[in-house]
Amino acid sequence: MSSINQQQAEHNVSHLAGQAAIDKLAELARAAQTCFFCTVALGPDGGERPMTVLDVDAQGNLWFLSASDSQQNEEIAANPQVKLFFQAAQHGPFMVLQGQTSISRDRARIEQLWRFPHNTWFTGGKDDPRITVLQVAPQHGYYWDTKHGGAVAGVKMLLGAVLGQTLDDSIEGKLRP
Repeated sequence: MSSINQQQAEHNVSHLAGQAAIDKLAELARAAQTCFFCTVALGPDGGERPMTVLDVDAQGNLWFLSASDSQQNEEIAANPQVKLFFQAAQHGPFMVLQGQTSISRDRARIEQLWRFPHNTWFTGGKDDPRITVLQVAPQHGYYWDTKHGGAVAGVKMLLGAVLGQTLDDSIEGKLRP
């Protein structure tokens, strides 16, 4: 028996490093806009919560706003390692990143990241003293995407099912920013 990748007629694995990895992680994080932000501290499972990615910078760092008295800030202070899980649409693309998180109160970054809906969590507005900035510096990750978009992937899957062949338009690989 062969694996699905061995049945695949097309090249479907592409590990990315350096700038290519940063470009891919930025593309997928922006497409998803939100992720499950998972900490590993304070108990065997840590905590998971959805969070919105507010920026991805040129170095591949992901930026979030968080409250200083939040559970995630407490967990990050105990252990800054996090995993971020992304899914941009029902059938992908997908990405998981592992990285190191730092917490700051950088006023310039808060100004840059601030959006009106944040008033929901920070009732004092962008000057709320509870606002902190989370910077996640990705160390490595994995992605799964389509080569030619969802429409082509769907047609290839349907055709493959009719023909009894693996005609998958996916591309996947490791990310090393």
